[in-house]
Formats: sequence, C-alpha cells, structure tokens
Amino acid sequence: MNKKYKDYINKNHSFDKMTMLGILCLIIIISGVFGFLIEYVFYYFNGGMKVFYWRGGNFLPWINIYAIGALGIFFLTYKYRKKPLNVFLISAIFCGLLEYFSGLGMYIIGNGFRCWDYNTEILNFGNIGGFVCARSVLGFGFSSLLLIYIIVPFCFYLASHSNKKIFVTMSVTLCSIILIDEFYNLAIARIFGLPRASDVYKSLGFKYVKFK
Repeated sequence: MNKKYKDYINKNHSFDKMTMLGILCLIIIISGVFGFLIEYVFYYFNGGMKVFYWRGGNFLPWINIYAIGALGIFFLTYKYRKKPLNVFLISAIFCGLLEYFSGLGMYIIGNGFRCWDYNTEILNFGNIGGFVCARSVLGFGFSSLLLIYIIVPFCFYLASHSNKKIFVTMSVTLCSIILIDEFYNLAIARIFGLPRASDVYKSLGFKYVKFK
C-alpha cells in the first residue's frame, strides 16, 4: 500500500465547501453511470443474452437511485474506512432499506408501478415482494467497497491535484446536466405532456424491460 493511499485511510481530509461540492457532484456522476452499466449488463444476461435493454428513465446513461445510495454510503461509512467489514455491513443494510422502501413507495403511489421486480429475475434468492433480494443487498455491499476504497480516493486525488476552479466548474456543470435531464423526465415532461426519454428511445427501437 503506497503512502498516499495510507494517508487516505489514516488521515482526516478537509476540503473547503466548494471543493467538497465538486467531489459530491463527481460521486453522483460516477455512481449513477456505474448503476446504469451494471443494470445494462445484468438485464442482458437476465433476458437470455438476446438483447440489451436501456435502463433508467433519462436520456443520459444514469440511474438516480445509485447516486442517492452512493451519497448515503459516503456519509454513513467514510468515517469507518479503516474497517472494511463495517463499511460493507452498514452499506448493505442502508441500501437494502433504501431499495425496499423506494420500490414499495413507487408501487403504492403508482398503483402497482415497478421500476424493478425481483420476482421475474434470475438469482433472486431472499426476494421480498420483488422489491429487494439477497443478491442486490450483497451487490450493494461490495459496490460500497469499490466506492469507498477506489472511487472516493480517486475523487479526492482529482480535487487535490487539479485547479480548483476548473475541477469545481466541470464537476458541477456535468452533474447539473444530468440532474436537468432527470428533472425534465421526472417532472417537466409529465406536467406539460412532452416526450420523455423512454418515448424517444422506444421510437428509435431501444428495448426496455417490461415487468409483469
């Protein structure tokens, strides 16, 4: 383990508010894209390796719940980074609860609407109502290790070795584009009856997962 990585594990890092904002924006971007890629690959295998499915409801390849989960993991477990088992367990429990209640909330409010359904998927042991299963909880736990021990140090490194103004501007701008995309598809398109990303992509021949 090199000195810089030891410093990340053992020292408390302090960034000013603007730099910290840039770091959080970068975590939002990376984790949301990571979630999209994971689901893009998983549903290819889940569907019998016949077709790739576009996941999420945005124009950009980004899924919001992964970004929300990553921020939660960061704030809950960064202080425990010396103890990987604690990071894993806390993250698995937190993300399991987040996934379950997010899925259940959408199901209740949306009259049976689901963005995912483990009842119809492979490797769904420990499935609870189709909203969460052991595979997803374990996956989130292992992903938290990737976040805390690779992605966060990478973000810290960029923040420490880049021009502050450029780093913050780039991170905030890219994150803003993603969030505008999210807000448009989540709210504006619904309110004003405008075409959503799923409508446009379906018209172009992109495939979406259909839950029964």
